Amino acid sequence: MIKRALISVSDKTGVSEFAKTLIKNGFEIISTGGTSALLKKEGIEVKDVSDITDFPEMMDGRVKTLHPKVHGGLLYLRDNPNHVKQAEENGISAIDIVAVNLYPFRETVAKPDVTLENAIENIDIGGPTLLRAAAKNFASVAVICDPADYAAVADELNQTGEVSNDVKKMLAVKAFRHTADYDSAVDTFLSKMLLDEKVKRFSFVGGEKLRYGENWHQEATLYKDLNTRGPNISNARQLHGKELSYNNYIDIDNALLTLKNLNCKSPAAAIVKHNNPCGLATGKTLKSAFLAAWDSDPISAFGSIVCVNRVFDAETAKILDKKFIEIIAAPGFEPEALEILKLKSETLRLIELEGFDKPFDSEYVYKHVTGGLLEQTRDVGLFEKWDVVTKEPFPDSKKGLSEFAMSACKCIKSNAISIAYEYEPGCYMLLGMGAGQPNRVDSIGKLAAPKARSNLLEMYNRNKELQKAMTYEEYVGQVFSECVMASDAFFPFDDSVVCANEFGLRYILSPGGSIRDAEVIATADRLGVSLVFTGMRHFLH
Repeated sequence: MIKRALISVSDKTGVSEFAKTLIKNGFEIISTGGTSALLKKEGIEVKDVSDITDFPEMMDGRVKTLHPKVHGGLLYLRDNPNHVKQAEENGISAIDIVAVNLYPFRETVAKPDVTLENAIENIDIGGPTLLRAAAKNFASVAVICDPADYAAVADELNQTGEVSNDVKKMLAVKAFRHTADYDSAVDTFLSKMLLDEKVKRFSFVGGEKLRYGENWHQEATLYKDLNTRGPNISNARQLHGKELSYNNYIDIDNALLTLKNLNCKSPAAAIVKHNNPCGLATGKTLKSAFLAAWDSDPISAFGSIVCVNRVFDAETAKILDKKFIEIIAAPGFEPEALEILKLKSETLRLIELEGFDKPFDSEYVYKHVTGGLLEQTRDVGLFEKWDVVTKEPFPDSKKGLSEFAMSACKCIKSNAISIAYEYEPGCYMLLGMGAGQPNRVDSIGKLAAPKARSNLLEMYNRNKELQKAMTYEEYVGQVFSECVMASDAFFPFDDSVVCANEFGLRYILSPGGSIRDAEVIATADRLGVSLVFTGMRHFLH
């Protein structure tokens, strides 16, 4: 029995080479319009669809493959005697391979000057119908909607003369997924153009079952967006350790976003616990950055997630011996570091983040609420302005530390406060932070500042030379006087400035915008505090 393939493609990448492989393997080729002309030009013997259907292509190509002799050849069951009989009685021959890709609708509507008429003409009708028919009968028909799959089909034909069932199944699912995404794009565009209604559709695949959800009794699954490029946790590669849980993915994502927000060229390390960066620092080396990040909050760092922006080196791996860490995520791992870390613990998860140096390509972020979905643009940027609003000047030398402080603050849950310190020239650390409080005075006075004092005590107690030079209170006073405190939103009252000053903090960043800004500025002037309004709020809920 003659084997037949129907080829009708908009994207003609690799189609001639694939057609030649089909001819070599005994296939008769049926084609349409521009595809047929291209293949004939390449010297490939082709039958036009009109020769099969006895109908010409008509209506500017809107009707060409919608015919029983085409779809009957795709859909009839080869092992059903009644189907076979009907096919023979009606002169319908089997079609064994379909290679179809669709009119470029999404590319067309992405153009800023697209018209409704042009968009409609790029809605493919026959193509999706061919793909769906072939995919429905995947037991007998191999359907190809992506030129990238030509090679796999060609290899199987060259080796065995047929396409395996496993490959047919994969191709069928891919075809149905492709037409679903295509129809979704049409729906989204026409809903907006014809009904002025916004529609949001998503396509996630994989469905990987996780260890558990936020709590042990909850089930959890990870789905992947195959269209997302740039660094992301869904395409990360696990090199070692037990499987990840729901909370692990949330924390790794927070750590990744925290480091990417820094946008720094120096080595940097983020330590995350319960979806908040409890440690963050830059350094001359990855080791020094990690140690400074750990000093940000050594108590909270117990059982944490660590993320770094450099290939994890052996020098850093060697200092982790007595530190309990759940996960280390990095752009890569030196072979020696990998061996050290694997020996450290069988359960320690080591995660390789691909494309770490690439930008995020996702413009929007989403949050599910009961019965709905919230969409917003990603929080990009730190400052809209740099307005020193007090009599006390804000030194230009603290601009780098200020950027670090606000970068950290962006990734802390509101009401967020960060206290940042330049622990050596050009190297910054998060000394204390306050997160998730109903008011920011508590974030400062009960969390960020006391935590910073506690962390300084740890550092003071292990530095004998420092103890000889000054008392602990003198040390705290000296450090706090050089720190920058950042707030994710404006101060509704002047009490936040008063509280910060009581701890000896002199340099403060705030977006500004409160109806009591004048009162806040007057209090800062009275206390000798330098205050900068940045104009950009960074709530994170």
